[in-house]
Amino acid sequence: MLAMSLNAESHRTPGPQYLVAGRYRLRSRIGGGGMGMVWLARDQLLDREVAVKQVVSTEGLTEDSADNIRKRAMREGRIAAKLSHRNAISVHDVALDRGEPWLVMEYLPSRSVAQILHAAGTLDTKQAAQIGAQVADAMTDAHDAGIIHRDIKPGNILIASTGRHSGQVKITDFGISKAKDDVTLTQTGVITGTPAYFAPEVARGAEPTEASDVYSLGATVYTMVEGQPPFGVDDNSLVLLHKVARAQITPMTRAGDLQPVLLSLLEPNPARRPTMAEARDKLAAYAAGSRGTTHQILTSAVTRSDGGPPLWAQQRSTRSPRPQSTGTHASADGRAPQTVRPTGPHSAGPGPNGHGTKNETDQRSGQAYAPTLVGNTADTMISTPSPNGPGRFPPNGPTSLPENHGKRPSGPTSTTALALSILAFFVVLAGVVILVIALTR
Repeated sequence: MLAMSLNAESHRTPGPQYLVAGRYRLRSRIGGGGMGMVWLARDQLLDREVAVKQVVSTEGLTEDSADNIRKRAMREGRIAAKLSHRNAISVHDVALDRGEPWLVMEYLPSRSVAQILHAAGTLDTKQAAQIGAQVADAMTDAHDAGIIHRDIKPGNILIASTGRHSGQVKITDFGISKAKDDVTLTQTGVITGTPAYFAPEVARGAEPTEASDVYSLGATVYTMVEGQPPFGVDDNSLVLLHKVARAQITPMTRAGDLQPVLLSLLEPNPARRPTMAEARDKLAAYAAGSRGTTHQILTSAVTRSDGGPPLWAQQRSTRSPRPQSTGTHASADGRAPQTVRPTGPHSAGPGPNGHGTKNETDQRSGQAYAPTLVGNTADTMISTPSPNGPGRFPPNGPTSLPENHGKRPSGPTSTTALALSILAFFVVLAGVVILVIALTR
């Protein structure tokens, strides 16, 4: 009886109030996806809220597979620990609970850029440039530390939504990032990431580099301004990869004076792209314009031109929430990793089935951080390329919401209609009563 009880406890599914590693009390789930589930938890020792990422369970796996997952978790923790920047989510601890690894991270009440785009459609060019500049500032430090993110996208950029940190920008989800001196833990020829934000060379099968991160950042800022990624969206990963590999972006219609900056970041030839530091300076200079300095742009919260909080930072989406994850956790773009196997090492054409498998993730709309999954975007693992967009936009991409979107009809027309409906109901009811009385006599 005792043995059965202990066995049941050892396989207990973590949920609210579960105590991880004797220290982190789970409260509610805030994100999830192919590489783990993210929870809001309370650090019992330091009495603070943290985001705790439950790496995929190793139960039922072979020892080699389980060991590989544990190594991935430890690698993610080591990589993230190398980076300490105001615009990057911090990793506090890697905890082992019954042999299962958990990542303990900074908790930031926030919304991902993917969630914001889902509600607002597009962002002002100055605000988009400022967000991109702050992400580039963090990634400049990451590149200096030898870290390549490999999955910069709207779902992995968080903007604080409450308190004194409101408007603060942070990059998250270093779950598939790679340190230059690391031995790869993925299968040979398999590339992970989000195809909608891939650099062309990555879509063609090349190894991601710092230049690839710059391209992904450019694609992300492009999406904020134009409402959809440079190559559009497509549920078929390989079709999208083929578009990315050709490097023919959709012409910009809303970027205005920001277009030359974006085109430099989206340069098809990686050797001609700016470094991440140069990309930061270009974006910051544009965002500053004549109303401030680049230092202010890089260190200040994202605001309107009059200094107030942006409307999109206060509103909630009127649409139904979609699966998403942020950071290594909950990503705002939205879905979890997919696996695609193209026909050759540099092929971007469709495979036998023409598409990859889908593994959905979820996250509460408007909730904040989770390092690997967050957002509404799909991550992918592929032999050469793979696809996913920011929180999955509608087929034709997000559009600005009409002024009366989500509002109830008002005015005399709706009031009159309601009154007539009530009157008609009572007339019918009276007729039924009279008929019943007549029949019973």
